[in-house]
Amino acid sequence: MRPTSFGLLDEERPGIIRPAAPPRLTPAPAVPPRLPPMRQRRLQSYLALMLGDGLAIVLGYAGAARLAPPPPFHAIVLVPIYWTIALLLPAYALATLTNRLLAPGKAIAALLMAHAALLLAHSATLLSHDAPHRGNDVLAVGAGLGLTMALMIALRLMLRPVVRRRCGTHAQNLLIIDDGGEVPAIPHGVCINAQDHGLRPDLADPHMLDRLGRYMEGMDRVLVSCPPRRREAWSLVFKSANVSGEILDADVRMLDVLGSRRGADYGALVVSIQPLSMSQRATKRAFDVAVAGMAILALAPLLAVVALLIRLGDGGPVLFVQNRTGRNNRFFPIYKFRSMRVERSDAMGARSASRDDDRITPVGRLIRRSSIDELPQLFNVLRGHMSIVGPRPHAIGSLAGEQLFWDVDRRYWLRHAVKPGLTGLAQMRGLRGATQTENDLTRRLQADLEYLDGWTIWRDMAIILGTLRVLIHARAF
Repeated sequence: MRPTSFGLLDEERPGIIRPAAPPRLTPAPAVPPRLPPMRQRRLQSYLALMLGDGLAIVLGYAGAARLAPPPPFHAIVLVPIYWTIALLLPAYALATLTNRLLAPGKAIAALLMAHAALLLAHSATLLSHDAPHRGNDVLAVGAGLGLTMALMIALRLMLRPVVRRRCGTHAQNLLIIDDGGEVPAIPHGVCINAQDHGLRPDLADPHMLDRLGRYMEGMDRVLVSCPPRRREAWSLVFKSANVSGEILDADVRMLDVLGSRRGADYGALVVSIQPLSMSQRATKRAFDVAVAGMAILALAPLLAVVALLIRLGDGGPVLFVQNRTGRNNRFFPIYKFRSMRVERSDAMGARSASRDDDRITPVGRLIRRSSIDELPQLFNVLRGHMSIVGPRPHAIGSLAGEQLFWDVDRRYWLRHAVKPGLTGLAQMRGLRGATQTENDLTRRLQADLEYLDGWTIWRDMAIILGTLRVLIHARAF
């Protein structure tokens, strides 16, 4: 076709001129999503909370003054000290706005710390008063502190609907850019298609970078989903755009990545850390040795009687020793009082004991129902194979239904990051006995993984006390 000044000359039909086709209209470029200025709204909310806390302190001590006058200028001096400590904690942060009750915990902690600092400064003045006046001062400070805490919580409850109306449930503007990868469903995020909006990480085009900057302006977080070949370009765009940028990577979820580490000439994904620090391991070991040692001394008569009954019962060995998987996936010999006939013992643990199991001896049935058969594991604790509290060690051939434990859920091996225990969170919750179905294992595994998250010695003590209630249970056979 050859264009003419009036149309197109039809070369197949000389002399015939047909009208030119109307020009194709280029669609108007998409515009950036309009979101509320969340940073400004967060700042306003923080200021409202700060003023509310200051007001609570002043009103609290004003109310307490009816009982006894507080020390001079106590409330006036306390407010700036409180604000300083609260900002350092921090009591005014994103987590405060997203908390259901606007996180009064850190505010109260800051108040107590401010009180301690101020009372320390006033200690000389308080001691210089005579006894009646010191009593009045202590009464006034105590009443003011209690009334202030109550007012802080009340003011937060009053401000909560206002903050939610201004900042929403997440208090963040989140932009998700779909540049050809898998896009997650994040309810509070705004998702746009890069192609539809004409966006690309072109580092050689200042106009494109300006356009990307307009899209990212006012965003707290920007996530991009793209093929691996464009990740480096998007990374440089984010680093130059004054934005918290994130590149979605399916491997992070698959590997359960905890963080990253950069060396002089390498980069690595951190996929695991030791569940317990060195000090925590030392604390747990000292606790284990103390409890196991005292328990062996206290239960020595019972252990001797049970050993004698087993020996007299059929003349077989007192202990049943079986390899089980412990910390670091290493095998160790676990000790139990023998409760089954010698010739019918199951070294691999492939068959779980049942209610009418013909392998169990009369003495064995008694000690299994009362969990006495587990007591020799106190010696495993002393030897360092086990802990008092931890995931229960399983036999190598244990089955859930018809499948080996690790075939049911590949997270099964994660439970071996700590020493196995005489009891654990699963046992305290009554998840004991035979694993007749895959769900039996899944529920126990979930409890074991929960135990690994955030260990404290106090929780170990709580699990021990909770276990005492279920020593005798219906699934012990």
